[in-house]
Amino acid sequence: MNPSSRPASSSTRPAVSPNSRPQVNTHTKVLDTTHGRILCIADIRGRLSGLNDLAREANAKAIIHTGDFGFFESNSLDRINDRTLRHLTMYSPLIPSTQRTHFLAPDNTAQAIRATVDISLLSEFPLLLSGQLKLSIPVYTVWGACEDVVILEKFRAGVYNIDNLHVLDEATTHCLDVGGVKLRLLGLGGALVPHKMFDNGDGSATIAGGQGTMWTTALQIGELVDTAQRVFDPTETRLLVTHASPGREGIMAQLALVLKADLSISAGLHFRYASSYNEFSVQSDLEGFRHKLIAGKEAFDKVWDSVKQQVETVIDEHQRVLLDKALSVVERVPNAQGPEEPSWKNCWNWNLCDAAFGSLVLDVKDGRISAELKSQGFNYAYRRTATPSNVAPTPNSTTSSLPNATSNPPTKGSTPVQAEKPLSPHPKEVRSPLAPAVSGKETPKEPSPSTPAPKSNGSGTPAPPSDKVEKEKQKRKEKKERKDRERTEAKEKEASTSEEKADPAVNAPVPAPASASAPALASVGATSAPELKSGKATPEVPIADVREGMKSPTTDSTGARTPTSKRPPRHPWTLFVKLPQQSTDADVRTFFGGESAGVTKVTFLANKGSPHQRARPFVYVEFGDDETMKAGLDKNDEKMGEGTVSVQIATDREERADKGGGRGGPRGRGRGGFAARGFAAAGLTRSAPRTNGEARESAAA
Repeated sequence: MNPSSRPASSSTRPAVSPNSRPQVNTHTKVLDTTHGRILCIADIRGRLSGLNDLAREANAKAIIHTGDFGFFESNSLDRINDRTLRHLTMYSPLIPSTQRTHFLAPDNTAQAIRATVDISLLSEFPLLLSGQLKLSIPVYTVWGACEDVVILEKFRAGVYNIDNLHVLDEATTHCLDVGGVKLRLLGLGGALVPHKMFDNGDGSATIAGGQGTMWTTALQIGELVDTAQRVFDPTETRLLVTHASPGREGIMAQLALVLKADLSISAGLHFRYASSYNEFSVQSDLEGFRHKLIAGKEAFDKVWDSVKQQVETVIDEHQRVLLDKALSVVERVPNAQGPEEPSWKNCWNWNLCDAAFGSLVLDVKDGRISAELKSQGFNYAYRRTATPSNVAPTPNSTTSSLPNATSNPPTKGSTPVQAEKPLSPHPKEVRSPLAPAVSGKETPKEPSPSTPAPKSNGSGTPAPPSDKVEKEKQKRKEKKERKDRERTEAKEKEASTSEEKADPAVNAPVPAPASASAPALASVGATSAPELKSGKATPEVPIADVREGMKSPTTDSTGARTPTSKRPPRHPWTLFVKLPQQSTDADVRTFFGGESAGVTKVTFLANKGSPHQRARPFVYVEFGDDETMKAGLDKNDEKMGEGTVSVQIATDREERADKGGGRGGPRGRGRGGFAARGFAAAGLTRSAPRTNGEARESAAA
């Protein structure tokens, strides 16, 4: 970029009449008038030497980049706060995995990380700035959520100038002449954080940032609209490049409408797959699209209403022009009764995964823009090594085995069979190991003392008269445990009726078991199992959960209970959050860092005891992967409003029930989690339970 040719931001220009505004900073680059390929990537995260490699692999003539570029230099470390430094350390592709594990160890403090990490582990930008690293083709980029605003201000002021590196901002636009298409690039950098849209932080003009992060401002949006309107050419194809995704942020979608964008490219979600869509393909109707835009407008209006008077007293005449243009973006909602919005079907969007996981190539030839989308995706190879013990059995399978000692623990006094135990040499005195499971009757003949009969799982030999008292105690104990389970199941049924639809199969008779050796079971509608009259310790038959409506056949298992809830399994990367006051979805996302935090879903718990079913300040927050979830744990005990927020890993009710504890016997309030595999892969599990204090210390680390 030529420093002398770039005008200052509109917000800092001297007062001039509208007819004497400085010329727009626009440049046209002819790449190839016949055929050209443009590589589009996101979140290179400081590994800038990879840009040339990726361009060579794609045979690209230019690169468009969105997301975190890596605008950091040596003195940037002094301006980055501890939490952002830890985030950068966690995701930097320049740090080997073993070294990263050491940096992020729970006992490694922020001071220790700061003393060890240098700029070479976070970004290669100093090499690019010094000329040691050169870009082989033009690179057009916006800034992301984790950048140093001081460096961007130096680019905007012309202090920094790097060959083939072009920063797209609200006052600078480029036009690429390639393959018979004039492609107009319009860019908007920074994370979209509604409550910061009127806060410049350490920024000196329309852009904003501080402590290693950057966010979008209202004036920045207004100036981009002003720039786009002044360079509008109907012969051009407009491509909007943003860090925040128009697919998730209504304001970004509204901006695309106002700019008359034909295409948009965004990042910020950190998925392993890129996505390609238009609004018509993902919304059921135009009203669904309008609902997203209205939600974005309401989030902005909530902030604007609280700062309106203060802002209007400090802005000058030209800032007011930009503010009015920003407000026009927020008000841009298609009329449901008017003509159909063209962009509803014609504007195409790509949301990119990180550069390490995939890319998009725009192949432009003869006026047509075709797309090649490549994603690394998930690795499902682990499923080929799954063992029967961790694979759910098929109901009523003819291959289902009988209960074993791990799935149905034997009652007191019985002895499980040993596989290696030799059979008796006297066949006529050997009873069938299946007999107790089928009939529950005593063995008609007592084995000879010299020839002990083999015992089946859960069965026992007839007790001598001296054990009669002990046997009666055992029967009373079993009866009490059975009643406890029935009471617990009845309570769970009452709790589930308010959140689950009734299953018509609940009161249906149970079909006959697939195996002839399985015991005959009572119907699910029965409230208790009939007491066995035999004096033997007969194997205990699990009582079906009334919510399931049908018994599953007994199978080999590792001893874990069959989940009794109809809810889908808990998302593996979920945090349980206790808020200090009533909050909204946007408040929770903002607390975790907005778009860059990787939050995919926020679920409030309903207060069933309230007649109005108002949401309690308890929230499940889902993340895109285990790394973003770890970053979310760092928010534990941080302030929100007048109180602090408690953040911990969410656990599933069914696993807590297996671990026992609390009231209700085996369905107590023990700690546990459904996503054991996901947590183990993320390195979040321990062999021993942790106390609440340990959990908080681990999250704080």
